[in-house]
Formats: sequence, structure tokens, C-alpha cells
Amino acid sequence: MKIEHLEHHLQEVRDQLKSHPLYAQLESVEDIKIFMESHVYAVWDFMSLLKALQQHLTCTSLPWKPASDASVARFINEIVLEEESDFNELGEAKSHFEMYLDAMGEVEADTSKVSQVISTFTDLEKIAEQIENADLDQAEKDFLQFTFEAINTQQPHIIAAAFTFGREDLIPDMFLGIIEQSGENGPSKYTKLSYYLKRHIELDGDEHGPLAVKMIKALCGSNEQKWEEVFHYSKKALERRIGLWDSIAKKLTENKDNLVDAL
Repeated sequence: MKIEHLEHHLQEVRDQLKSHPLYAQLESVEDIKIFMESHVYAVWDFMSLLKALQQHLTCTSLPWKPASDASVARFINEIVLEEESDFNELGEAKSHFEMYLDAMGEVEADTSKVSQVISTFTDLEKIAEQIENADLDQAEKDFLQFTFEAINTQQPHIIAAAFTFGREDLIPDMFLGIIEQSGENGPSKYTKLSYYLKRHIELDGDEHGPLAVKMIKALCGSNEQKWEEVFHYSKKALERRIGLWDSIAKKLTENKDNLVDAL
């Protein structure tokens, strides 16, 4: 299997994600708030996938030895630099996860819950049990369980599959449109969120996406079993994302129904 065949076989489930009914429900800053309170776990778990790849594909132990593929190592290290210690809108060094939390604060989303939840995740060997016991809905649990299932395979190509193909690419543009239409002072009121979204678009679209695909090619080579495993985990990652979207869509519907009932 080659990358073109992989993308062809994933097209149906990717189309399901791209045409998900959730997108039509995102109409206001209140909707963004509800979305972010669940989506934040996807922002957090992305860092765990990234750091797992860094451990496998670069040298993070002593004595130091050259990476097996310097171009892949450089790609991972560049993403770590940008995701773990980027500059925010004020020029301060912050991780993208922390920048996301700051943006949540702007729209008055609750950040205390995610901070409390991730503080309970302390041991990779016990992470499945810790996720199951966390104060999360089932879709959030399923999403995180899959991520650490992939990480615990200790197989770089499988981790890379979840990292590369399990992401969404429509949300930043949609959110920017909502902010711009949220009133005369919308863009100036939500500066942290606007900056985060624009930075996300800049990095994912122009740099990270194409390089991540190149990483998959390098990790799989001509090994058909690895390509099959990449397909399996990529498809599962997309399905877990759809499940998370289903859950958020349900929350949005319930919130709007409650607002109507309150009138």
C-alpha cells in the first residue's frame, strides 16, 4: 500500500468527518464555548502523541546517538518547538495547550475541569483505568483511550497514524468566521482565540500536514503490514473524532433547547 492508496481508502470516513452536522450547529460564541470544553482534550492528547513520537524518532536518552532518520527527527523537533513553546499574541513563550486554555477563558469556557482531569493522569501503565475513572463523558473517554492505546503499542508508525490522520482541519476557519460576525468588537474582544486559530492554520496547513505525510512514508517504507496497521489506526482515529463530534453536537442541541425553554 502507498500513501495514495491509504488516503483513498480513508476518504469515506474523512468525508463523514468533513460533512458532520456539528459544523452547521456552530453559530455563536456560546457554541464555541461548549465546543472548546470538550475539544480541549483533543488539544491535550495531541501533545502526548507528539512527545511519544519524539521519544521514538529522536534521541532523548544518554549517551546520545544519531537518529535513524535525521529529516524525520527534525520534523518532530520542529513541531515540539512550536507546540510546546511557541510565542503567544504577546510574545510570551507558551505551549499551544496553554494558549488554548487562555482562549477558553476569553469565551468564558470552564478550564477548571480539564485541569483537574489531566492532573489525575499520572502513569502511562495505568492511564486506561485513570481515563475510565475520570469525570468525562463516554465520547471523551473513548477518544483518549484510543490515543493511549496507540501510544502503548510503542510502534512509531501507529502513533504517527493517530497523529497524522486523526485531526480536523475545518474548525479554525469556521471559528474565525463566527468571531468576525460576533459584533463590532468581536475580533478585538477575542484576541487570544483569534491568534491561536490563525497560528493553527498557518502551521498545520503550510508546514505540518505535508511533513507528517512524509513521516508516514518514511516509517512504513515498503512494509505492507505497517501500511495496513496505519490504515487501521488512522480509520479508528477518524471514527473516534466523529464520536467526539457526535457528543458535542448533542450538547449544543441540548443547550439550545434549554435556551428556548427558558424564554
